[in-house]
Amino acid sequence: MTVQSLEKNNQSHVSVETDFLENPLTEFQSVLKEALDVLHYPDEVFEMLKEPIRFFEVRISVRMDNGKTKIFKGYRSQHNDSTGPTKGGIRFHPDVTPDEVKALSGWMSLKCGITGLPYGGAKGGIVCDPRKMSFRELELLSRGYVRAVSQIVGPTKDIPAPDMYTNSQIMAWMLDEYDHIREFDSPSFITGKPLSLGGSQGRETATSKGVLYTLQLISELKKLPIKDMRIIIQGFGNVGSFLAMYLYEMGAKVVGVSDVIGGIYDSEGLDIPYLLENRDSFGVVSNLFDNTLSNQELIEKECDVLIPAAIGGQITKRNADRIKCKIVVEAANGPTTKEAVKILKERDILVVPDILANSGGVIVSYFEWCQNNQGYYWTEKEVDERLKDKITASFLKVYQTSKKHGVDMKVAAYIEGIKRVTEASRLRGWINI
Repeated sequence: MTVQSLEKNNQSHVSVETDFLENPLTEFQSVLKEALDVLHYPDEVFEMLKEPIRFFEVRISVRMDNGKTKIFKGYRSQHNDSTGPTKGGIRFHPDVTPDEVKALSGWMSLKCGITGLPYGGAKGGIVCDPRKMSFRELELLSRGYVRAVSQIVGPTKDIPAPDMYTNSQIMAWMLDEYDHIREFDSPSFITGKPLSLGGSQGRETATSKGVLYTLQLISELKKLPIKDMRIIIQGFGNVGSFLAMYLYEMGAKVVGVSDVIGGIYDSEGLDIPYLLENRDSFGVVSNLFDNTLSNQELIEKECDVLIPAAIGGQITKRNADRIKCKIVVEAANGPTTKEAVKILKERDILVVPDILANSGGVIVSYFEWCQNNQGYYWTEKEVDERLKDKITASFLKVYQTSKKHGVDMKVAAYIEGIKRVTEASRLRGWINI
């Protein structure tokens, strides 16, 4: 029995050529250096933040359904814990690399800094293809990962969560394994859990709603109403599909979406309810149509707002001059390279950075952690209201910083994220500035 529901709960893996001319870690470091230069911080801050304070590589043995034993490689990166325990998801993906995991943990530190969460950044990953694994194999892999990292994770150390190709069921297996190891119930060890195991209302839709609230703020700022706004969403997994539904219900025209196979486009707007009803378990809808586009062709189509909600390195210096939108809202991690952002800025295209726009997931994960520690649980309405308040405050802070320093919003987001972790590190005596 193969996995049938993982991709519904995560961003789609889009099969297009990525173009990180510099790898994700170098990309992170490059923008980090630019932001630190704006702040006039000394080189020692860059040396502290450019890589994680801890990085673990583990090997996990799994007896596969065919009777053979397979060894999987896994990682856990803890970027900086000066502000509190580290926090970050675990992705299952065949293309996971150490540098990707390190960069993602750095972005998470900045994301927590922007939103004022009492966390540092972390990220985990296992090199595997869950689409080709049975539920039994996935359960053994999930439990094996927890056993391998159990000494360095925990409610006050490092708190995992779902990420690409992982979901609430995988979090449940991981929680159960951790509870067996520690011999006590510890729901705050991990977030993104099923509701019956201490999960939070609104966690599944948190990233999508965070992107939506960000887009609403941009809409007001640019005086571009969401009603009749033409939008392309690259990726039709958890984030992309929920976002498409919300925007459709608000009267926007979602003119293009894509999945792992390809993209579909209709200048008059797609029938989103039909797509949601007929997608397969991995969010694939393009196979319902004869005339499809490549993902690259889709993101170069004309629209008002382009939302990359799949994987990194999609908009680069090679195609930035062909992007035909007014606003890019990064729902994925690292979809637009630094060089591409500069090209888009010259073309008067606003880029709302990932560490701001897609922070809804970690914000509601924080809410889940708080509820677990209190033993008191909130309604979905309460969660959504608090999420919107956090996103709004974070957006306004980053936007004002971009105006104050005359920089794009990506650099401004880095500036805001850096401030908190640097101050905490200074107070602890880790650096002297």
